[in-house]
Amino acid sequence: MDIRNARKQMVWTLAALAVSLTTGKNLSAQQDEPLHVTAGRPQVGGRDVVTLVRKPSRHRNRLQFLSLTLFPGRGMNVFQITANIPGKGEVRLLKSPSLAEAAGLLNGTGPDEFGNLNHSFGGAFLIPFSSRIGGELSPDGRTVNANWHGHAIHLPMDFMGKYAVHGLINQTKAENLRTLATADGETVTGVIHAGDFGGHWLSSTDLYFTVALTGQAVEVTVTAKNVGRESEPMAIGWHPYLAIPSGDRSQARVHIPAATRAEVDSIDGRTTGLLVPVQGTSYDFQPRDGALLKASMNTNFSHLARAQGVVDAWLSDPNWNYGIRVEGLSAEINTVHLYSPNNDTFAAIEEQFNFQDPFGEEWKGMDTGMVKLSPGESTTWKVRLVLFAPNRR
Repeated sequence: MDIRNARKQMVWTLAALAVSLTTGKNLSAQQDEPLHVTAGRPQVGGRDVVTLVRKPSRHRNRLQFLSLTLFPGRGMNVFQITANIPGKGEVRLLKSPSLAEAAGLLNGTGPDEFGNLNHSFGGAFLIPFSSRIGGELSPDGRTVNANWHGHAIHLPMDFMGKYAVHGLINQTKAENLRTLATADGETVTGVIHAGDFGGHWLSSTDLYFTVALTGQAVEVTVTAKNVGRESEPMAIGWHPYLAIPSGDRSQARVHIPAATRAEVDSIDGRTTGLLVPVQGTSYDFQPRDGALLKASMNTNFSHLARAQGVVDAWLSDPNWNYGIRVEGLSAEINTVHLYSPNNDTFAAIEEQFNFQDPFGEEWKGMDTGMVKLSPGESTTWKVRLVLFAPNRR
């Protein structure tokens, strides 16, 4: 058995051991799809957990990615990424529970009725829209009714009693998974035949995923193709809970090259349709060396500056001389959402196509980032994660 396969088998064995030692409410028999261990591989959402690994460099003083774990049974959620941080060893880069705890939480019931817990950790994909969509509630309060160019869209009300939130693939399963060894890591591909997203969308869609792990980068590509007979709106985003590994949020810094933010009503939290300049305010993360994470953030930023076509956003943890870039490589990326509560130790930096509430009347006809796909057309979202040492910049 070569080193790569031995290391991967060790990851699966440890996961299986964690499952066997876990008891109580998170792994109760009431789960719709409990975590199983098949041939040493754990399952979540009815699909094998996939772990990509690579042989680390002999240089222990080098920042480098080491592994990536994802859940094909839950919309290809990138559950965890690890890297070598000099002086710290192998470190988890995403805020996530243990594998066994995640399996217990992602059970499709209670708080996870609509798959909502899928985007409460790790890195969930947000398709066919990101953030919130508001509209008229149905009489029973279970459906949000929106409108796209005269076409009615009926979405599940799954947030705050008035919104549909974070897309419709939180409980979908990927198929045709293929893992390929590369010169410096591994790549996995898969497809989700999303159809009409459970009857909530206007046409049928196939989603093609490629996730590539190397020592220097993690590249994630998602292509949405309209395989139906009607035109449809489409947006793609990602919700990676980037950890502050030192645990000290007070010294963490964020850089977002955005000139404006979407204003929200201070009473009901709805977007007002105004894009407010951030220059010189507490929302200004434009400086080259970023800005401290002080207050809680749940803010959508726009009017993005690009360097050679790339939206270069990042999080740094100077105490550990660690930083991670979230590089948006697709021209269709219009906003970066920052979610970081001040009582926690993560910052979700979300590169996405659409503005919040993209069908809302408050935007007064503005292009809100929803790509129109005619039958046979496709659109691609691509983001690259890159490690850096902030104290050497």
